[in-house]
Amino acid sequence: MKQLMNTSLKKATEKERAAVLRLEMDYELATLFEAIEDKNEKKIKECKQKLEKIRLELLRLKAF
Repeated sequence: MKQLMNTSLKKATEKERAAVLRLEMDYELATLFEAIEDKNEKKIKECKQKLEKIRLELLRLKAF
């Protein structure tokens, strides 16, 4: 019974984390868009790196 509850809790936690990551991804995409419009190469690079980290974590959570 304990194992079943732990599994359910883990899945719920992963679901919440995936939702947070999607919000972070939306924010970073908006920031990237602004950086592209401003032609800010440094900010573009930073946003792409953050987006890559978010993508990898989402893949680990099997959220896609």
